[in-house]
Amino acid sequence: MCAAFSRALLAALFGVAANAFAQSTSRIVDVPTRPGITQRILLLEPTQPRAVVILYAGGHGGLRLSPQGDFAWGKGNFLVRSRELFAAQGLVVAVVDAPSDRQEPPYFAGFRQSSESAADARAVIAWLRRRTKLPVWIVGTSAGTQSAAYIAHALEGRDAADGVALTASVLRDRRGRSLLEMPLEKIRIPVLVVHHEEDGCVACPFAEVPALMRRLASAPRKELVAVRGGDSRGDPCEAFAHHGFNGLERDVVARMAAWIVQ
Repeated sequence: MCAAFSRALLAALFGVAANAFAQSTSRIVDVPTRPGITQRILLLEPTQPRAVVILYAGGHGGLRLSPQGDFAWGKGNFLVRSRELFAAQGLVVAVVDAPSDRQEPPYFAGFRQSSESAADARAVIAWLRRRTKLPVWIVGTSAGTQSAAYIAHALEGRDAADGVALTASVLRDRRGRSLLEMPLEKIRIPVLVVHHEEDGCVACPFAEVPALMRRLASAPRKELVAVRGGDSRGDPCEAFAHHGFNGLERDVVARMAAWIVQ
């Protein structure tokens, strides 16, 4: 299948999906997690849901969601700005804020790979499963992949998510533990890796992606989606560079959704 035809087919499929699932409702939910702690999520529910995605933004992750669903930070983040695109693909979307005990700097920084963060994720996954009766996937981008990959190997059995998607993965990190320093062999759920071949962020070199794929030896299903093109603007580690799939959002989300629901 030629590349041009593939792009045309994806565009056509996205158009069908957008028509089928365009209507969605949104609300703010504070999910109880640890004693006295809640995890705030922005929940988008399409009319014909097929699966659930829990979205972890990059950076410090402190979105500071208001009760009305407004973002104090992170509106431009790839996953945050693409949330309606995921919903248009028939995916229930839960955009995750920092938990209630991490609503001041440094927010998620230094917290992503902790037993407390795993406990928060366990509670959110369970709450969404009870509500939707659908498969629940963890999705992270940039520093959010450090949350997603940690949750994917830390939670097991019935607590585990049904799959994980890692976009613009952190593969080098002088301030914390990169994905390549985690026990990725413990991940026993499907893994989708999405990375821009021209990602200019020093923490996310595409040259390290093959090593990431090799480390996912226990995943029952795995795939790399390598993308090219788009529009890179500003800091190479920020959301509107290739690092954030700028200009490719519809295509990337459509390909992710197709893989998640197959």
